[in-house]
Amino acid sequence: MFGGSFERIRKSVKSITLSANNTTASMDVFAITGSVLIHGIWAEVTTLIGANHTAGHLRTDDGTAQIVITAAAGITLSALAVGTLIVKEALAASALTLLDNAAAKMEEPASAGVLSLSPFIVVKKTGAGTHIEYRYTTTDAPTSGVLKFHALWEPLSDDGNLAAA
Repeated sequence: MFGGSFERIRKSVKSITLSANNTTASMDVFAITGSVLIHGIWAEVTTLIGANHTAGHLRTDDGTAQIVITAAAGITLSALAVGTLIVKEALAASALTLLDNAAAKMEEPASAGVLSLSPFIVVKKTGAGTHIEYRYTTTDAPTSGVLKFHALWEPLSDDGNLAAA
């Protein structure tokens, strides 16, 4: 798209342990340097999610302002089993898509030739740390679970980078 060769596509991975105690929590997933094109971002459940996990969504945070990557109303991930996936496959106004492995799944885009994952560009704020974070709410005291996030990306600027936070 912007970066030219597919040889430049990279993958970053970060696992986060969910441990909020009856509150809303934000957890840094990836740190951004420069400008990057994220071709796709998703997470897999690697440890069972707690019984009450709602409003799960992705956003950027530069220490002052937050910009939604997926709808802030989010999705419910309560008690999801290992192997379940959540993916960003639509515009920022849409929630993450849940691919619960309680039953077999097959996922494809609405039109042929369109990617299932939804690409987006993120630019770091000058003079401030900028992150992609996962935000959720729980009434568990505390909650539990692990999400392993994956991102396929490429740099758009000379210093473009997406690293585990």
